Amino acid sequence: METCYRHPNRETGVRCSNCERPICPDCMTTTSVGMRCPECARQRTKARTIGSTAEDPVLTYALIGINVLAALGSLLGGGGTTSGSLTDDGGLSQHFIAEGEYYRLITAGFLHAGLFHLLTNMLSLWILGTILEPALGSWRFGLVYFVSLLCGSFGALLMSPDALTVGASGAIFGMLGAGLILEWRATGKLAGNYMTLIVINLVFSFAFPGVSYGGHIGGLIGGLVGTVVIIEARRFRGYETAVTVAGLIAIGVLSVIVAYSKVKGLS
Repeated sequence: METCYRHPNRETGVRCSNCERPICPDCMTTTSVGMRCPECARQRTKARTIGSTAEDPVLTYALIGINVLAALGSLLGGGGTTSGSLTDDGGLSQHFIAEGEYYRLITAGFLHAGLFHLLTNMLSLWILGTILEPALGSWRFGLVYFVSLLCGSFGALLMSPDALTVGASGAIFGMLGAGLILEWRATGKLAGNYMTLIVINLVFSFAFPGVSYGGHIGGLIGGLVGTVVIIEARRFRGYETAVTVAGLIAIGVLSVIVAYSKVKGLS
């Protein structure tokens, strides 16, 4: 394991995205093009440290707002606290996908089965989003979120094809996966805070009936793979953005194609 160039007694698995020198968490500065050492951050980019709150995670707030508006719309649709016309018209199941209603792969991730379901998911999104959006950058965070959502929809169709599935849990598990990869890159260890959260939430997913554990696992895989793509794309100097976008779009498209193929096979 390499050691930080400024703190030789600290091992690290992360390098500056500009000069390639190994850096520890205390020396990392998050920029729009990845982690940078203090010297490169000051000289090359306008950057913010991981602990800084100078920039608001506006996309996280926007996603929370969309989910809340969708919940209000569902309640106003006359379905009570657990369902409504929007939930019925946007929820995910193999029957509707087989009929060509592919938009449900996305809309299901913004609808919730009741107030408690909404509040727990939005609290999780707020906590994870305010940490991960500044670390990844808003557009990368957004891509990982939607890739995780689509992979979660595939997982839900695979494990519970006939159930009407709704909720942002798949995308939120994707954020846990993204946090796990970033934590591993920063510390060189997988058994950290994010791994603990993932294990606890997966136990709850399997322990309680009616929970879409397929959606949770699918979203987690989407977040893990999507974040690895973001990190590996830094190797392509000058083409990092293009490689990142192409890679994440490819994951999302593949999940949709495989979901459709699976539905056709079940129907």
